[in-house]
Amino acid sequence: MGWACVIDGATQPAGVVTGCQHGVAWLVQRLRTHVRRYLDAPDAGRRSLAELLAAAIVELRADHAGRCDLTNPDTPSATVALARGTDRGLEYLVLGDAVVLLPPTTSIPAPERSPEPARAITDDRVERLPGGRPYSRDLVRSHRNVTGGFWVASTAVQAAFAAQRGHVEPRPSGFALLTDGGARLATQYGYSWSQVWAMLEGQGPAHLLDLVRAAEQADPPTHGKRHDDATVVHVSTRDVVAAISPVTPPQASAASRPPRGTQRHPRC
Repeated sequence: MGWACVIDGATQPAGVVTGCQHGVAWLVQRLRTHVRRYLDAPDAGRRSLAELLAAAIVELRADHAGRCDLTNPDTPSATVALARGTDRGLEYLVLGDAVVLLPPTTSIPAPERSPEPARAITDDRVERLPGGRPYSRDLVRSHRNVTGGFWVASTAVQAAFAAQRGHVEPRPSGFALLTDGGARLATQYGYSWSQVWAMLEGQGPAHLLDLVRAAEQADPPTHGKRHDDATVVHVSTRDVVAAISPVTPPQASAASRPPRGTQRHPRC
């Protein structure tokens, strides 16, 4: 059963006391290790993606080994996008502002109908905090991993079940996972998701990220950092291609387990 995952660590502002001795890059690597292990477990197919992510967060909590304050709302965190093939379709999970991108509909029952556009599944709760952007640190802190706020992967196991989740049938011809930095052409620069999908199919994720960097250089984003870790995993019936364009230090990670018969060609 093939699967893919992207994990994007949340940048911590200077001077914030996190209560953690490890940092964001450590969290991303540990969480990736646990997620991969659970997705590859023999019984993975009997558990939902939310259950597997919750188990990975339990392991992550144990990795802190009692040395960190796991109740601190500023503890390191990350966004997550997961997808895996099932017998009948595709299961997905999105936690935070990552994106699962599904291709335009190709099976059209009536000849007069046009294909539906590419569909982006994301968790936009962080964009709907009270008062609108720009957000204060106190506002973000008070709304992180609480009901009525937004959810990310850190120390709250229940965050896995608060993610955007679903199942698509029949299985689409492909899909893509993008961190928020990799999705900027659509979220910040006016491209449609269908244009992004066509670019992934035609030129691949490395070309997409080159355009993101060029756009950032020419016209800085309206909010957020000028340059952010940008990761894209594009999965088709032919292969799996990953591209990562990090900033320093990199705090994002991608992993995949292609279904049998496909090839994996990462550019990381």
